[in-house]
This record gives sequence, structure tokens and C-alpha cells, in this order.
Amino acid sequence: MNTDWSVIVTFMPQLLKGAQMTIFITVVGLCGGMAVGAIAGLMRAYGNWLLNYTAMVYIEVIRGTPIVVQVMFLYFALPVLASIRIDPLTAAMIAIVINAGAYIAEIVRGSLQSISRGLAEAGLALGLPRWKVLLYIVGPLAFRRLIPPLGNQFIISLKDTSLFIVIGVGELTRTGQEIMAANFRAVEIWSAIAIMYLIMTGSLTLMLRFIERRMKIL
Repeated sequence: MNTDWSVIVTFMPQLLKGAQMTIFITVVGLCGGMAVGAIAGLMRAYGNWLLNYTAMVYIEVIRGTPIVVQVMFLYFALPVLASIRIDPLTAAMIAIVINAGAYIAEIVRGSLQSISRGLAEAGLALGLPRWKVLLYIVGPLAFRRLIPPLGNQFIISLKDTSLFIVIGVGELTRTGQEIMAANFRAVEIWSAIAIMYLIMTGSLTLMLRFIERRMKIL
């Protein structure tokens, strides 16, 4: 079959709309995921045995199951178990929140525990309360160390949005599938989609590298 690359121009508005939905789900999901991950990470690093165990169970359950299973559970099983019905877009964003949150929690925990205990003990010896030691001494140093792995998680979560095709969310991959089903131009459409994902992930990578250079992260 002959290729016709002009179809990409024809359907570009639809593809861009799908890309906007992908970015929206990623941004909203990661904002929530960072909040959840920060709390769970602090629970793992500084919580008592109950908080530590609770966070550990959450992390292991989420990391041990695929995100596509999680989103299908939210969309199909939750209405049966709890009579709670949510729309596909909401299910997709919640899935990113809980999935990214589990991975970010371990990133936060590892970054916090990588800081020398001597620094925290010095702050406590000066009479600072523990929360100020965490906020002004340990936190800034840990933040610099978590940026590289955090950036990697951002990219993974962006690509994971393509799996929400299973519940009909109109993100980039779903949009491309609908276009391809109508005109059977698989080579052209999927090539355009691949390039658009590369542009999004590449832009995110460049932004993160700029932040790393500004903060002099080795």
C-alpha cells in the first residue's frame, strides 16, 4: 500500500486535541501523585510502625499491579463493589495519582534517607523542632537528589496514559486509533503519534536537564 503523508496534516487538529488531553491527564495526575507520594514517603521515612506499615502496603500493592488493571478496577469494579461510578477521564486521572504516588513515595523515602543523620542531629542539637529540621535542612538537600528519578517517573506516567485506551479516554493513542479505523492509514497515523510522544517526552527531558543544571545536580 502506498503511503500518503498528507493525511497527517488533515487530521493534525484531532491529534493535537488528543495530545492536549494526554498532557492534561499527566499534569493533573502527577500533581496529585506528588502530594500522595510525598505523604507516603514521609510516612515510610519518619512515621511510627503503623504509618510505616500502612504506606508500605499501599506502595507494594500499587507497584505490584499494572496500571491498566488499576484503571479498569476503578472504572469497572468500583461501581459493583461500592456503587461508585466515575467517568473515564476521572478514572484515568485517579489511576495516575495512585500509581505515580506509590513510585514517588519510594523516591522521596530514598532521598530523605540518603541524607546524613549527622545533619538532622545537628539541627536537633541546636534546639530546632523536627519539622524545621526536615523543612530547612534535610528537605532542600533531599529535593536536589530526588529530581533525576522524579523526572524519570514523570516520563513513565506520561507514556502510561496511552493505556487508558482500554476505557475509552480520548487521549492521543485513542484519537489515533479512531482516525486509523476510519481511513486505514496505519503507517502515517501511528508514525505521527510516535513523533508527538517523542516531542512531549523530549521537551520534558530538556526541562528537567535545565533544572538539574541550574541546581548543579551531579
